[in-house]
Amino acid sequence: MSGHNKWSTIKHKKAAVDAKRGKIFTKIIKEVTVAARLGGADPNANPRLRAAITAARGANMPKDTLDRAIKKGSGDLDGVEYIETTYEGYGPGGVAVFVEVMTDNKNRTVGDLRFAFTKSGGNMGMDGSVAWMFERKGQIVLDFEGKKVDEDAIMMTALEAGAEDVERDGDRFYVTTAMGDLYAVRDGLDAAGYTIEDAALARVPSTMAPCDAALTRQVVKLIEALEDNDDVQKVFHNADLDESALDG
Repeated sequence: MSGHNKWSTIKHKKAAVDAKRGKIFTKIIKEVTVAARLGGADPNANPRLRAAITAARGANMPKDTLDRAIKKGSGDLDGVEYIETTYEGYGPGGVAVFVEVMTDNKNRTVGDLRFAFTKSGGNMGMDGSVAWMFERKGQIVLDFEGKKVDEDAIMMTALEAGAEDVERDGDRFYVTTAMGDLYAVRDGLDAAGYTIEDAALARVPSTMAPCDAALTRQVVKLIEALEDNDDVQKVFHNADLDESALDG
């Protein structure tokens, strides 16, 4: 099975634009801060922080910005304390949507998310309304843009490190792991010299909801609206998007 879907490709295409708007930095800073608060400031002893630092470097975050986020999380500097929480709902066409959030104001966040769902023709759900459709998995993204690729070697390295699945999409490889194996597989790929763009826990849908072109465009608008919210870290869904609509 794979945790990758067509929306991942679109997200990578818009990542550079998001970074210019500061969206990527904001989300990574929150993750670094929370990871340092929960597991300490030493990345060697804190796999979650180590993964967040990798994401920060992949986004070309300045070192002083990264260091400040770590110090705020560890308590060496004063900073905002973020709450990790999740929200669930249904998008257009009954597509299941699961949203991971880090916020300092839950009332503000839930109001913003409810507005995004309602505007799209969907609705917020109760806790557990769609969570049962998603399985927690690790997902690692390897970036080989402009490089020669030995696909068999990549797959063998990932599987020997404990990965469950490897899927290629252009210059990127998406490696899926069991939830508890994420960081061990990540470290194995890193030791082999592969460029890791991202390594994080994902929520993989057990069933997909087919979408035609019109519904795909509606769902994508909802996902983009949610991801553009600074409090939203990740959005997961079970939409089987129409590739022709994505290309358009």
